[in-house]
Amino acid sequence: MTATVADTSAAPTRHPQRWLILGVICLAQLTVLLDNTVLNVAIPSLTTSVGASTADIQWMINAYSLVQSGLLLTAGSASDRYGRKKMLAAGLALFGIGSLAAGLSQSAGQLIAARAGMGVGGALLMTTTLAVVVQIFDDEERVKAIGLWATVNSLGFAAGPLIGGLMLDHFWWGAIFLVNIPVAALGLVAVLALVPESKNPLGDRPDLLGALLSTVGMTGVVYAIISGPGHGWTSAHVLVSAAVGLVFLAAFARWELSVPYPMLDMNFFRNQKFTGAVAGSILVAFGMGGSLFLLTQHLQFVLGYGPLEAGLRTAPLALSVIVLNVAGVGARLLPKLGTPKTIAVGMAANAAGLAAIALLGREHYSGMLLGLVVMGAGIAVSMPAMANTLMGAIPPEKAGVGAGVNGTLAEFGNGLGVAVLGAVLNSRFAALVPSVVGAASLPAALAAAGDDAERSRISDAFASGLETSQLVGAAAVLAGGLLAAALLARAERGDGGGEGAQAPAPQAAPAA
Repeated sequence: MTATVADTSAAPTRHPQRWLILGVICLAQLTVLLDNTVLNVAIPSLTTSVGASTADIQWMINAYSLVQSGLLLTAGSASDRYGRKKMLAAGLALFGIGSLAAGLSQSAGQLIAARAGMGVGGALLMTTTLAVVVQIFDDEERVKAIGLWATVNSLGFAAGPLIGGLMLDHFWWGAIFLVNIPVAALGLVAVLALVPESKNPLGDRPDLLGALLSTVGMTGVVYAIISGPGHGWTSAHVLVSAAVGLVFLAAFARWELSVPYPMLDMNFFRNQKFTGAVAGSILVAFGMGGSLFLLTQHLQFVLGYGPLEAGLRTAPLALSVIVLNVAGVGARLLPKLGTPKTIAVGMAANAAGLAAIALLGREHYSGMLLGLVVMGAGIAVSMPAMANTLMGAIPPEKAGVGAGVNGTLAEFGNGLGVAVLGAVLNSRFAALVPSVVGAASLPAALAAAGDDAERSRISDAFASGLETSQLVGAAAVLAGGLLAAALLARAERGDGGGEGAQAPAPQAAPAA
């Protein structure tokens, strides 16, 4: 594979600088992922500094996901058509500008708007990083490369609270966004110097209507999910948004089946390996995204740790993933167990870790520590296998779209997890302490308490709500892993159209 813009053959080959390029890609990816989680640890600070309510906090977290999830498919298609290097560089630049605006925000509304702007850059970054990995590694090394890429994903999710806690311990809350700027600048320079350009050699015509339909559809559905806890799941506000989103997604699917150059070939969904990875990824992201949202509140509101202390206590999750992936544990297990069993074992461990946090970590960190280490082991084993399965079901020249699908599932699942598990927490909390139903947050409820006994009762109710929500997340992760494993096993047996159901790849044009 050469570094020319016309280059993307049907079978990717090893690029001579592939491992150095992987490091650059991981740096860009880390920038986005840190922003997904660094805000979690700032929840108490934002509650007091800008007067943010629970609804404001959820919007600060989800505004980014809302925009990003709406644009991921479009961004992936654009990277395939116009060049993955160009889109990666553009994403880093936009993300850096958005981070500056977020860091200088003076109100909850300004911060929500800045986070939405960062989502545009994040969409470009999320789709191009994985697409480039697929292009520069061949089949033999791709699982290991995706394992290291997934390690950075896990590092971003786990290190966000740590970095956020460190920043908040010494600076004001805006610093958690300004720290993105030098990282984005360094990544931009490295991308321009090292990453080879690649794109679909056929130069498919842009699917503008498909881009519009998918963006509106995903935005409508995710907006309904985010709005559900605040407005009520049966409210007109939520139902109308969901209905609009689903209608546009149905129109998108119909259009993609008829257009000569579809942005997303719907025939991919006939491949049970693809659908297995899709189903599993949504439920895994649901459990992980929502549980991490709850974890930082557990550490600070229930166990009483400060922001830095809470961040430090999430580090074992990242360390476990890093050690096992660098050691290549997942890459070695995959050929021995096969993809279905690898995913099932990994996600069972992940679910067990979440359950341990809920049941053993309510009063002491030692039980939570056990859960974090077990979770890390599960992530290291399962996530590379799942990502490799999804990307392997899509032709290499459509790698950007494939990465867009992968990113869309992660963002959709994360947003759904924060919304639904947050709703479970609020419902349980309100049921146990009816007198504080109208409180905007736990600190507000504690401030309104009349005496120490009532404050203790409120804290216990919040801890019980967290436990229930975390167990729901664990069940979702386990269900996702088992469902993905079952579908993949069926596909490998050749039942139900798993064999040969993948859409044929277009003939590649000669490389320049």
